[in-house]
Amino acid sequence: MGAVTSIMRAQQIVMARLNELLVPFDLTFPRYEALMLLFYSRMGQLPLGKISDRLQVHRASVTNVIDKLEASGYVERAGDGHDRRAILALITAPGRTTARRATKRLNAARFGMDPLDDAACETLYETLASLRAGAGDYDLPGPDDAHSRRR
Repeated sequence: MGAVTSIMRAQQIVMARLNELLVPFDLTFPRYEALMLLFYSRMGQLPLGKISDRLQVHRASVTNVIDKLEASGYVERAGDGHDRRAILALITAPGRTTARRATKRLNAARFGMDPLDDAACETLYETLASLRAGAGDYDLPGPDDAHSRRR
């Protein structure tokens, strides 16, 4: 019970810190995650269903996030030329600029992880890896592919 309570409370603390850091960009951390998915996608666009899958959230949540990003001018919606049922989210030029600026701010604040140093963050990451792998959320790296792990 103590471990679970600590994990849940730590998540709340870190999320509050991240959201506070993102206020100047009219972002929350879930919106930032969706924006970064689009930023790093090959074409700067993804179907909403794929965003849902990658963020592991309900499709209704993705619709809400994209609505907010669209209202901020960071994303546009378009039909998918290959699948008439699918809706694409496309990152805009202001969205790309904001993604860069927000990432710079989050990196400067160490993504809200103070007072933990880099070694403590790595230990925490490694400690939670087995839990995540057991739930199918994470592939444990082999000895030769330490750089392939998902964070």
